Amino acid sequence: MSTGKLIWHVACDESGIDGQVYYGFGSLWMKYQRRGDFTRIIRELREKHNYHNEIKWQKAHKKFYADFYAELIETFFKNSWLAFHCIVIRKGMVDKSFHDGDYDLAMRKHFTKLISTKIKAVIKAHPSRDCEFRIEVDPLPSRYKKADEAFHKIANSMLTKELGGSALIKSVVTKDSKDSEHIQIADFLLGAVMSAFQGKASSPAKLAVATKIATYLGWDDLKHDTWGTERKFNVWYFFDPRVGGREVTTEPVRLKYPLPKRT
Repeated sequence: MSTGKLIWHVACDESGIDGQVYYGFGSLWMKYQRRGDFTRIIRELREKHNYHNEIKWQKAHKKFYADFYAELIETFFKNSWLAFHCIVIRKGMVDKSFHDGDYDLAMRKHFTKLISTKIKAVIKAHPSRDCEFRIEVDPLPSRYKKADEAFHKIANSMLTKELGGSALIKSVVTKDSKDSEHIQIADFLLGAVMSAFQGKASSPAKLAVATKIATYLGWDDLKHDTWGTERKFNVWYFFDPRVGGREVTTEPVRLKYPLPKRT
């Protein structure tokens, strides 16, 4: 690593793109050099609880693994170097006239908006440091076979135009979630948020997991969004005021484990 350079590892996944009321994209953030710590922590949790399945929201319905999920949530919130940021969109609110009449394009734009907006926030928070971002994604939900390449080029073009300098996103790698525990945790946390918005946690066990996550935010449930400045667990509800009333409230986050001040 270059002296003084901050390198960020960002793992991304999607939810609700199969025609549900809401769709969303989630991203797990950490410093690049923390990847080894992350892998070790997840391995130790797996061994402790004898959990060897893929870590996905869809699998959180099994009560047998409740202790594993509880400690996974505790671990995420206790480690200040891990962060989760997501965007949630009500499909019926999307004005397709802005996206060539195409939901597929709209979804790709919303994913690009999430990542580029969060990158700009990082740059603003560290104005004296060189930053670069390395992104891995579950295959993007698009009929366009090169959606990952398009995202890489478009996001870098937008960021360079606004911020100047060289391309900030150095790599975009598409991975099956089975091969990336980083993507799996993004899937798990996003799934919990989306289940609250969709209003259909499919089992008491899943509802308990989602409620558990909410308690670490000082909330009763996860059907809220956060202020844009929230660093640890950020929920961005994409709202179009032309369409109608806002069905979620923005709630302040009161973390069980407050973050240290930025240095």
